[in-house]
Amino acid sequence: MQERSKEIHTYAPAGYRFGGFELDPSERQLHRHGTAIALSPKVFDALLIFVRNAGRLVRRGHLTESLWPGTFVTDANLTNVIVSIRKVCGREAILTVSKFGYRFTIPVVGEPGIHHTTYATFLRARELAELKSIDSMKQARDLFSVCVAADPTFAAGWAWLGRSARFLDKFRADTPTNLELAHAAFQRALAIDPDLACAHHFYTQLQVDLGQSRDAVVRLGERIVERDEEPESYAGLVHAMRYCGLLEESVAAHARATALDPTMLTSVAHTHFLRGDYKLTLDSTRTRYYLDAAAWTALRVRERALTLLKIRLAPGDLSSLMTGLMGSLVAILEDRRDDAAAIMREAHVHREPETLFYFARHFAMIGDQAETIRMVERARGEGFTVAHALAHDETFGEVRSRREFQREIDESARIETETRRALARTGFPIRLNEYARR
Repeated sequence: MQERSKEIHTYAPAGYRFGGFELDPSERQLHRHGTAIALSPKVFDALLIFVRNAGRLVRRGHLTESLWPGTFVTDANLTNVIVSIRKVCGREAILTVSKFGYRFTIPVVGEPGIHHTTYATFLRARELAELKSIDSMKQARDLFSVCVAADPTFAAGWAWLGRSARFLDKFRADTPTNLELAHAAFQRALAIDPDLACAHHFYTQLQVDLGQSRDAVVRLGERIVERDEEPESYAGLVHAMRYCGLLEESVAAHARATALDPTMLTSVAHTHFLRGDYKLTLDSTRTRYYLDAAAWTALRVRERALTLLKIRLAPGDLSSLMTGLMGSLVAILEDRRDDAAAIMREAHVHREPETLFYFARHFAMIGDQAETIRMVERARGEGFTVAHALAHDETFGEVRSRREFQREIDESARIETETRRALARTGFPIRLNEYARR
């Protein structure tokens, strides 16, 4: 394997490749089909920023601060740079995003130091991962494994390998080693590139399941304060803030993430569900396993929920966790309360505090108040609090009068207040609803 890696590095390109161009950061050169193209220093720097953020929104302020640090310049200076890049790369290469900034539209098909074959495999794997089906994610995981085997220094390859492995750990039955693989892959990605945005985003999803949701919120808040705004960090906050019960802030983080990059996907659908907005949950849900069925159930469209769940359970290839979550809801909808309770007790939920909350709702549906409270307590102990849902979700209507349940609401609210204070200490604007509209 070491010999193979050396061979690939020998022939790896020195620059970014896009649309017939190669941009070499170390030599500060741009070539098109092998012919050198002269660029002024500011134009080269701007093009490099765009290429490194291809497909993502680059704010005008970020460009100005990067190109002319500590210097006042007029809008005309930046406009001239953009015009120069368009003359070289084509008018459609840079899209103006009104009131925000610009987006580089030419797909980047190669990065410095990554062999073109490896990068092509990486792009194909990423397309599969974004489909978010079990089969596509399994194919993606295998292709990402090929990438990092070919080039062990490929940080983005490690990050996406961790993402796909964690997904399969949650949803597929025959992948017992994926949690360890995900954790190791994220650690490897961040060791290679501590500032890799996608690694921080993906790692957040594992970190919160390990009971470190407040740590994740603080880490991402510090990152945004130190490094300026990036959509991946806001997307991570959507997830981490929800686990800490900061629901309105989670929604606002989604708004900011998608303002910075309209293609950014977040887990905001789960936040809407906890807020009790089930119609918006359905509009926002992309991964079709449990959540949309739970929303239809909350909207009292029970037959549709039951049909969806039975279709998805039929292949029999889901993890025990997802089988327990979806199967118990099927039993509830069919009024098989004892079966629902048995299914949940046999599910062996581990490192899934949000699932514990969903199980608490299920136990409330079948009238088992003791188990409802136990699940809520356990979810809190493992890093998931949501005072708003405990206080307002009608599913908990009957158990809410219990002293132990009220104590859980109060304790959740206390933890959420402490999380807000910890985030504020990072310098991150705690009034995120206003911040998201900037």
